[in-house]
Amino acid sequence: MSELDNQTLNALARRMLADYDAVDPGTVFAEGLRLSIPDAWRLQTAVAALREQRGETAVGYKIGCVCAGNQKMMGLTHPVWGRLWSSEQHKDGVALKKADFANLALEAEFAFTLKRDVDPEKASPGELVAAVGAVYPVIELHNLMLRSDPPRGHELIANNGILAGVVRGRGVSNPNTPLTTDLALIFDGGTVDFWSSLRWPDDILSAIGWLAEKRAEAGVRLEKGDVILTGAFGPPIPLENKTRVDVTSSAFGSVSATFR
Repeated sequence: MSELDNQTLNALARRMLADYDAVDPGTVFAEGLRLSIPDAWRLQTAVAALREQRGETAVGYKIGCVCAGNQKMMGLTHPVWGRLWSSEQHKDGVALKKADFANLALEAEFAFTLKRDVDPEKASPGELVAAVGAVYPVIELHNLMLRSDPPRGHELIANNGILAGVVRGRGVSNPNTPLTTDLALIFDGGTVDFWSSLRWPDDILSAIGWLAEKRAEAGVRLEKGDVILTGAFGPPIPLENKTRVDVTSSAFGSVSATFR
């Protein structure tokens, strides 16, 4: 696949953002668009520039495809990352409308905030853990719309990891010591996904070094105050006719949202 020229890239970015605003994301991929992985990253960045121009602020990052099986399914050999936007951050207990999403699907996940910048030259596991300020349970919201033929890694990257928002709980200060926690995703009181023995920091922070390295390649550091979603352990699950979502963790608390 040839590299997109800037005129085509910018036209695609404008259309991608318009489709996102219309709650009909990624229609260009239904028309057969296929991108190289480098061009997919370029397109995500071009859409991000448009969002910043209209006053939105990037507040951190999400990581996806942390499992080798998911990477293979998407035709990738690495995780993916996307940007978190100020306009898509929600507080615990928020009430949202299903109509504001396209095939709304949820994941249970953890997030953390940074209490200091991360030097990519010194991003050892110990340094990364020490930079964590607090850890939070989150509900990650997705527009579960992937329209291209498999493998769809290029579309996932260009479409900002199909991210549509984050509901974040209260969280706890960095525990600083290893621990094990469970994590549950619950719809209307029934558990739909569950993990019994996730290790902090090993499992939860497994892809953070990769993110620091990838952003450093673009001359960007992970910065104090950034919110980072660490990567889900299962697929996004459609909410369908359910109305309440809870995520619980024995070590890091809980978070909830309702949808009408």
